[in-house]
Amino acid sequence: MTTVLIDDRCTACGACLATCPTGALRVAPLRPRVIDSRCTACLDCVEICPRGAIREVAR
Repeated sequence: MTTVLIDDRCTACGACLATCPTGALRVAPLRPRVIDSRCTACLDCVEICPRGAIREVAR
C-alpha cells in the first residue's frame, strides 16, 4: 500500500487540500498533514502541487 509524504518545499498554498477527494489532508501549522487511513493514493495532490513537495511512499 502507498500514501503520500509532504516535504519542506510545501508553502501551504492549499491546492492539495482542495483537490483531495477523500479528505485525507488536513491543515496543520507548517504544512498539511496526511491521514494515512483516509489516503487512497489517488495522487491527485502529487499532480497539483506547484512546488513538487508531495510524493508517493510505501506505507
